Amino acid sequence: MRIADKMNYDQVKSSLSKNRAEMADLQNKSATQKRVNKPSDDPLAATRVLQARTEINSGQQFLKSVSQAKAFLEYSDQSLGELTDIISRAKELALSQSNDPSAGEQSRQVVAAEIEQLFSQAVQVGNRKLADRFLFGGFKTTRAPFDAQGRYFGDSGEIKISIQKEGSVAMNMPGDRIFLGQDAKAPADAGPDPAQTLDSKRPREERVEMRGPASETGAIPLRAGEQENAENEDVNLTSSWRGAGVNVFDVLRDLNTGLRANDKATVQESLDQLDNALAQVVLARAQLGSRVSTLNSAMESLQKGQVDSKTMASQMEDIDTFELVTDLNKTESTLKASLATSGKLIQASLLDFLR
Repeated sequence: MRIADKMNYDQVKSSLSKNRAEMADLQNKSATQKRVNKPSDDPLAATRVLQARTEINSGQQFLKSVSQAKAFLEYSDQSLGELTDIISRAKELALSQSNDPSAGEQSRQVVAAEIEQLFSQAVQVGNRKLADRFLFGGFKTTRAPFDAQGRYFGDSGEIKISIQKEGSVAMNMPGDRIFLGQDAKAPADAGPDPAQTLDSKRPREERVEMRGPASETGAIPLRAGEQENAENEDVNLTSSWRGAGVNVFDVLRDLNTGLRANDKATVQESLDQLDNALAQVVLARAQLGSRVSTLNSAMESLQKGQVDSKTMASQMEDIDTFELVTDLNKTESTLKASLATSGKLIQASLLDFLR
């Protein structure tokens, strides 16, 4: 069989192209440090790498949500800690004015002034916000949930965030549960307490007279529903409904009324209500703490999932450096050998054909 010069040229060209292609591929892997740069390199590995990257991106988003919810809950717990101090201070003052033999009308007037300050501080805690979102307004996070009189303008909504694909945690607690004693399972159409409704239907003069001199001298506003003001017609009716809990603002208001009226019996009665209010806030803090604990566990799980996914992706697509260096040296030697061999195989020039 006769081997033509064209066959030699084609063979040399094919061998050099193959060697150079292998060298270029190895150089590309060396530059990227990746074994799989395109799906055709390893379809199965590429599929698993894409799945791992999807899990990583999803986990990062979950971590952001968990971090935001954790900050929201921790700040809420800190605010309720301040509310606990306020109620404890009010109880301390009520205890001193109900049991101290030296307590009299003058001292109770002084203490009443401090109770008014505590009332204002409780309202400020209820209107606390993180960044541009109010903590205790339910779904209504863009408007202050409480006014200066302690009336509630929020709702009973709980903002839930996803911490896993099939798990969620509420990142807030509505103010009506904490400050007004609303039951979380109360029906949405629950009306106000009948006693409050009947009292709100009495003429205003009769209601003021029933409150006695304390309502005339006390600086804390009257109860919700006792001031008929057209601008407050949209007040949420649930703010008047006691439910199974205690209205913290009403408790402070009643204590102030008893102190202003120099009514020792009223002051003593407020002690039980202050205990109930304190227990109510402590229970809310316990619930917030359990949610924070859940978020901590979810964050640890997500972080471990991130590490596992990155490890799997690395095992699938990262290059073996020692193997790469070996292949590079071998391919480079092969390319040099091919060039040397082709140079000896094709030595003919144009002058050889002119002889």
